[in-house]
Amino acid sequence: MSKWYFIIDVSKCWDCNNCLISCKDEHVDNEWPGYTLAQPLHGHRWMDVLRTERGQYPLIDVAYRPTPCMQCQDAPCVKASGGAITRRPDGIVLIDQEKAKGRQELAKSCPYGAIYWNEEKRVPQKCTMCAHLLDDGWKQTRCSQACFAGALKVVKLEDGELARMIQEEGLEQLHPELGTKPNVYYKNLYRFNKVFIAGSAAVKNGEIFDCAKGAKASLYRGKDKIAEAVADAFGDFRFDRLPEGSGVYAVDLELDGRRSQRVEVELGQSRNLGTLLV
Repeated sequence: MSKWYFIIDVSKCWDCNNCLISCKDEHVDNEWPGYTLAQPLHGHRWMDVLRTERGQYPLIDVAYRPTPCMQCQDAPCVKASGGAITRRPDGIVLIDQEKAKGRQELAKSCPYGAIYWNEEKRVPQKCTMCAHLLDDGWKQTRCSQACFAGALKVVKLEDGELARMIQEEGLEQLHPELGTKPNVYYKNLYRFNKVFIAGSAAVKNGEIFDCAKGAKASLYRGKDKIAEAVADAFGDFRFDRLPEGSGVYAVDLELDGRRSQRVEVELGQSRNLGTLLV
């Protein structure tokens, strides 16, 4: 049967937290029998927007990653619960608030940190994917409905439809190495889990330095050229989607037959090489 999935585009998130606010509006002081008890006002972030900053001034990239329960196909919380947490045929994972009562250890069973402990009610809680609304015929969750930027959406797809979407939109799962098979897919996740090498190309005209618009930047691993980029109107160029801590790279520039000195960089986190003369 078809299953529910979150599709989240990191590049579109503005960190407005409308998703978090709408989740609070739906669940704080509201109990949804058969789905969840009321969420406490403070301490729970069932849709948690995480933040990261890459690079150094002035070439900096800031990104935000909305992070709900992953609704995992092979969920560690389900395995640890002894029946208190179940996964429905449509892919939604729910915590039985009666069976899970008093079981604080279940809040620690999620490798993504998406289960929270409600001290007042003595139950573990998490994002329900607004199952009470979807079961009532809604097409979107409260958080995706409130996302004016289009960073969040909920879709119900057959396996083949999902496979095509993954291929066409370049979707990725968060921490696939955990083997949990999440039903949350991210677009442009590289903004959060990859690094870049950037710099600014300049030319010297007499005593004046100008932006080297159109300069061709080349990226090397050893003797092999692995990528090219063209400097924009400000002379800026960037090589992105590189693995963090992936070793030594080299960059040089070419413009109108002139070539800059090659610069080597050992890539840990994202690096701004500064201004390079060509």
